[in-house]
Amino acid sequence: MIIPIFLVSLAHPYMDGKDLVKKMHARYAGKWYRSFTFDQTTQFYRNDSLKGEQTWYEALVFPDKFRIDFGEPDSGNAVIYKGDSAYNFRKGKLRSVRKDENDLTFLLGGMYFFTLDQALQKLKALGYDLDKLHEDSWKGKPVFVLGAGKGELNINQLWIDRDNLYLVRMVKFEGGRKEEAIFDNHQLLGGGWTETKCDFYFNDKLVQVETYHNCKANVPLDERLFDPTFFGQGH
Repeated sequence: MIIPIFLVSLAHPYMDGKDLVKKMHARYAGKWYRSFTFDQTTQFYRNDSLKGEQTWYEALVFPDKFRIDFGEPDSGNAVIYKGDSAYNFRKGKLRSVRKDENDLTFLLGGMYFFTLDQALQKLKALGYDLDKLHEDSWKGKPVFVLGAGKGELNINQLWIDRDNLYLVRMVKFEGGRKEEAIFDNHQLLGGGWTETKCDFYFNDKLVQVETYHNCKANVPLDERLFDPTFFGQGH
């Protein structure tokens, strides 16, 4: 009986989603880069046709500070995510404030700046079933699918590269709408990884493609960049 049990343990190193998250956290917590800046070419699609393109300038400090300047930085068009809120500026004026914890900032690195228990609780609160995990393939590479059993397509799930343990696909159902994000062309950066191409779909229709340029990790960033009261005083 020893040999079959041993072989099964090698074939299935993770029994559920919690085990996988524990492995991810052990690999990257304390190693992942703290800050990150990049320029982004953003293409907008409608009915599978390209409708426009814009350059965005982005900066973040994990776990929960993220800023995007839309178009030229001095245009005054931007959004600042800080904590659980998003501050939207247009032409230098604050136009709205809404509750938004920016799930992707957490999923794409922020989770490694929380304790393991906090990360697990956050994933559960985001609607991922940590009791479910299966193996699959994505673009010819092996992945773990957290949050769904085999063949469960209409449920929140995260597709994780098996070897490097980074996110390659997110599927989420919210407000009657299917949201899907695909993360490609990963680059090793500052003890962690970054995707450099993202495709976003709503209800299986392509709406946005993002391509990153000039990616830099662990750059010094003034905290005032993420303080709405200082907006307009720096970029």
